Amino acid sequence: MLRTVLLLLFCQSIMSVSEGYARQNGQGATKGTGPTRIEWQTDYGEALHTAEAQHKMMCVWFCGASSNTFQRQFETISLRDPKVAKLLDRYVMVKLSTAATIIVNGKPLRLLDHGAFRELKRGPGVVLIDYAHRGTEYYRHVVTTLPFTAGKYYRFHPSHLAVALNLPAGTLTQRTLVFAVRIHPERPASTHGQIDPNLVQAANSHSHYQSRILVQGHHHWNSRFPRLRRLLFGLHPQEIVAESWPNEGVVDAAVDVVDSWHHSSGHWQAVYSKQNRFGYDMKKGRNGIWYATGLFGNHQ
Repeated sequence: MLRTVLLLLFCQSIMSVSEGYARQNGQGATKGTGPTRIEWQTDYGEALHTAEAQHKMMCVWFCGASSNTFQRQFETISLRDPKVAKLLDRYVMVKLSTAATIIVNGKPLRLLDHGAFRELKRGPGVVLIDYAHRGTEYYRHVVTTLPFTAGKYYRFHPSHLAVALNLPAGTLTQRTLVFAVRIHPERPASTHGQIDPNLVQAANSHSHYQSRILVQGHHHWNSRFPRLRRLLFGLHPQEIVAESWPNEGVVDAAVDVVDSWHHSSGHWQAVYSKQNRFGYDMKKGRNGIWYATGLFGNHQ
């Protein structure tokens, strides 16, 4: 059994971050220095409406009062990365204090205490919120978190912002697992192909199934294989699975599961190889353990 940690931010739907608007000192936008010249919005409510109206993603930087190493790297390296500059037209960029508040049910609430931002553990970091894909389950939800507080497995690196900004559309768990694959030092190629909605849905479904029965495995693969083969128009389906230690954060979990796959030659061959089609997801069981599935379609 693989030792992996696979965790969703929530076992129910992630709470929408558009329940309130931020009360900030200062309004409008400020321009950053350096070659990237980012337009930083400082009013959360205005930025939210702008992102929704323009069908853009929202990148929110929660800036701590005292700067740690990761936050300094983010400011001095990540934001000056030419790869980041090429992706900014997809985003409304927002800079907030970690003390910023919103109004929920008529009462002020510190924004980082809102459940949607739980994975930042009330500390500085970056979240991406999807206002670009209307009609999806992840619209208006947090789909990526990059904490500046070191976790058990995850440490922010300046290159991670560019990776996060260029992830395929999906839920928090789907994107975070793809993120963990892409930041692995050996640069595995399984996510360089085309993300396939059928494989994503199948990975979601099988992860849910494992989490319900609390057993990791390739259950009913003999019946799922021909169905996936038809959906992939004859490409050869392949599946990898993993389970976790309980109670890990979503980014730590994804990094750990990829590392676990790395320690299994058969699993790593699938993750490392170029795949024509791919889909990843992970879900949490009532035992606190998280279950992951990677599915691929390739020519034999």
